[in-house]
Amino acid sequence: MAIRDYECEERQRYDEGIDFTASDAKSDVKILLRVVTEPKTKSEVVGVDSVRKMTETMKLENYDKGVLISKRFSEAAKREMSRKGIQMVSEEFTPLFKLQELYPTIRDYIDDLCQTKCGYIPKKQSDCKGKDSNGHYSCKIRVISDNASFHFERGWTRFLENDLMQLLAVHNSMNSQSN
Repeated sequence: MAIRDYECEERQRYDEGIDFTASDAKSDVKILLRVVTEPKTKSEVVGVDSVRKMTETMKLENYDKGVLISKRFSEAAKREMSRKGIQMVSEEFTPLFKLQELYPTIRDYIDDLCQTKCGYIPKKQSDCKGKDSNGHYSCKIRVISDNASFHFERGWTRFLENDLMQLLAVHNSMNSQSN
């Protein structure tokens, strides 16, 4: 959601997991992100029936796009998702993101977190008090920021994805502390 710039509109539990209704910030596309946390099969593999239920929900509630997220999917479920245009995310398959998509998202999160934590966004490295002159870090956001810059320079997409996940965890932690 962060990389695609989706806004979360609603979150709702259903019998197998959680549905997120999101909208694309750049258009009025309505997106269903369905996270299956409790598959109904003994093997804990999401089957074609779950895909069909999602397709039904998408039709009934006028969703334009769908993303189905779970640990594992049956081959029949994968084929059905492909046929219905539903994006799959699993332990085995995650969407590939380009450096040009990841890095600006990371920079936006870093700026937001700096603003929240310190009250300002540093314009240059010396403006940030998260790293002292001896190279010791006192701020997790600064560590992640420096790592992300290094990973971006080298074109290491998987490391950038990990940097983003760390930033999202810091963001969620700061939000839960303020609530």
